[in-house]
Amino acid sequence: MKEAGWSSILVAAMLFTVAVVAAAQQPGKLPRVGILFIGGKDQPNLEFFKQGLRERGYTEGKNIVLEYRYAEGQQERLGDLAAELVRGKVDVLVTTSSLSARAARKVTRTLPIVMTSGSPLEEGLADSLAKPGGNVTGLSVFAPELSGKRVELLKESFPKTSRAAVLWTPRSSEAAIGVKETREAAQALSLPLYMMAVQKANDLDKAFAALPKAKVNTLVVVLSPFATLNSKKIVELALKYRLPGIYPTRQYVEEGGLMAYGPLIRDLYHRAATYVDKILKGTQPADLPIEQPMKFEFIVNLKSAKQIGVTIPPNVLVRADKVIQ
Repeated sequence: MKEAGWSSILVAAMLFTVAVVAAAQQPGKLPRVGILFIGGKDQPNLEFFKQGLRERGYTEGKNIVLEYRYAEGQQERLGDLAAELVRGKVDVLVTTSSLSARAARKVTRTLPIVMTSGSPLEEGLADSLAKPGGNVTGLSVFAPELSGKRVELLKESFPKTSRAAVLWTPRSSEAAIGVKETREAAQALSLPLYMMAVQKANDLDKAFAALPKAKVNTLVVVLSPFATLNSKKIVELALKYRLPGIYPTRQYVEEGGLMAYGPLIRDLYHRAATYVDKILKGTQPADLPIEQPMKFEFIVNLKSAKQIGVTIPPNVLVRADKVIQ
């Protein structure tokens, strides 16, 4: 009887173990991460987020599920897409801009939200960098004096520039900060500015067409979700008007822009995976300090320089992290 009893216990234990393993292997039981993009499916930095997950033991489709939603540049869709992810019971919601983070926060005040980039303090999404205090944490795209550094590089590259056009977007927290820094740096360098406030893609042609009359000969693009979504159009117009420009991220230069100085966006995506891992393991977003960029890059496109007929001084070129020939 004793042997029979122990046999029954062992069989029961084995069946329980099999059931637990089977349940853990069910897709519905895997951790689910929703990712909300303001743009379309062409997301060159997404792979760096996945790489960060793999380094922490997560493989998509094997032991973690990634749910993607794309607003295709339509800001008004972000709220519905965020709500869809929340209804799908994701464990963490990853956002890729201030706009998508703000939309997600309106939908939920409890589900952890991790920003890959944005301006959480300026958007009122966190109490402070050290103590976010709510359900939003992650990476800020800002570091002190970034916009000022761009103006300095532009002036150093083109010392005879008489007036710089500043393309920025009203009602953008990123742009508001960038404009303030740009103005301060330009004032220190005695560089007059021509402000181009644009918030609709259809207005870009008209804004650039006004530049010859405004007698500007260089361009500064201030970081914002609008500018990022319309980067290719902005670069095309700058080349059309033979306007040397400095841009906020690598993306613009790879699309034909002249120069860029800014945070390494792929590094922000990569670091966002750490936040997801910690939250899945039980840490509250309120207790995870928001990080600022740590890696920056200066890129120059010599093909574009030749196309618009300008020369980048050797003392500037030697400081570039990457040169596109």
